Amino acid sequence: MADPTFDIVSKVDKMEADNAVNQAQKEIAQRYDFKGVGASVEWSGEKLLLKASAEDRVKAVLEVLEAKFIKRGIGLRSLDAGDPYPSGKEYRIEVSLKNGISSEDAKKVSKIIRDEAPKGVKSQIQGDELRVTSKSRDDLQAVMALLKGKDLDIALQFVNFR
Repeated sequence: MADPTFDIVSKVDKMEADNAVNQAQKEIAQRYDFKGVGASVEWSGEKLLLKASAEDRVKAVLEVLEAKFIKRGIGLRSLDAGDPYPSGKEYRIEVSLKNGISSEDAKKVSKIIRDEAPKGVKSQIQGDELRVTSKSRDDLQAVMALLKGKDLDIALQFVNFR
């Protein structure tokens, strides 16, 4: 029988992200402090476009969006928000969603596993995910706990635990 494994990925569920955006749109439409400032959140291809008439208002729109993402169980490390920039009479912020683990982040995670995980745990990079293998399921669970405790700048999910 093959050794137990699991995969480390960094993906955002598109439906959950869409639900968070819809909830943010509803709150922005109802809140008194957003009346008359042209505040909005909308998809622009794979990115989110936040708009408002003032820089502090567009930052407040970003805070509402972040709160909705947290409620939907999507970590803020999955969001890549730019700085507010003026565009005509309004301010905008572009927010992109991070999907996949970059090769340098995968190397960092792999190094953490190699240095701090129990002996006999191996990791290998497969495209934009990592496969972790060990003889013991307990060691794999220890690796999961180790990575959850680390302060990495990417959101990690653990899938395909076999």
